[in-house]
Amino acid sequence: MGKNGRAFSPGRHQRQTQRRLILAGFLILLGVGGGLVWALYGRTAAVTAIAFLLVGAGLFGLLWLILALLDLWVKKE
Repeated sequence: MGKNGRAFSPGRHQRQTQRRLILAGFLILLGVGGGLVWALYGRTAAVTAIAFLLVGAGLFGLLWLILALLDLWVKKE
């Protein structure tokens, strides 16, 4: 058993790892992408770039949510 008294669950571990990797990827994209735009083009361009990156991340998150809900729906049947 783990630290919190639960047995290891491969499915739970996969979901948790997937969420962490996606979040880390977006944070790296925002940090590195925004930083590079800031360094090359200035503050105004960096704010605009980060805004567009956040919109893109939101669309990706919406797509992920739709697919996750479809997966739950299919598993119920």
